[in-house]
Amino acid sequence: MTTSSIHPVVLCGGSGTRLWPLSRKALPKQFAPLIDGKSLLQLTLERLSVLNKNVTCIASEDHRF
Repeated sequence: MTTSSIHPVVLCGGSGTRLWPLSRKALPKQFAPLIDGKSLLQLTLERLSVLNKNVTCIASEDHRF
């Protein structure tokens, strides 16, 4: 099996309550710029790019944009 045959799927949901007041329902922690101006989602996607550039992210409908 090669790394290009791996299709990463990232679950990025949440209600924005654990990191309050930085994290809110409209901007949960995975989207907030926490480390060097990057969100946790951005950092995760950068790490996964080694496996495959094609990554599926699953989030709440509220965050589709």
